[in-house]
Amino acid sequence: MITIYHNGRCSKSRGALEILQEKNIPHEIRWYLNDPLTAQELKALLKKLKMPASALVRQNEAYFKEHLKGKKLTEAALIKEMIAHPELIERPLVVNGDQAVVARPPERLHEIL
Repeated sequence: MITIYHNGRCSKSRGALEILQEKNIPHEIRWYLNDPLTAQELKALLKKLKMPASALVRQNEAYFKEHLKGKKLTEAALIKEMIAHPELIERPLVVNGDQAVVARPPERLHEIL
């Protein structure tokens, strides 16, 4: 089953969801802003994405600019911040089994279908 970590206000996230729906691909939607990830879930996602937490942080978010910019944070500290402030997590994330991709642009999700 494919899972999309979705933010309905994000055009890229809506685009990825639209691709899944147009192709009639069974999927689950995780509204991660309303249903935040646990540290364990985020660590598992990072492993599937094959990227460090620093690569998944949205650095243009207001919270990042006001509180984190210029600080040297460990991976653990970044994960803690992303759990507390899920708007910092890049989107959309699409997971298919043990593979995942940041679907920016949305067509990148084809890499794991």
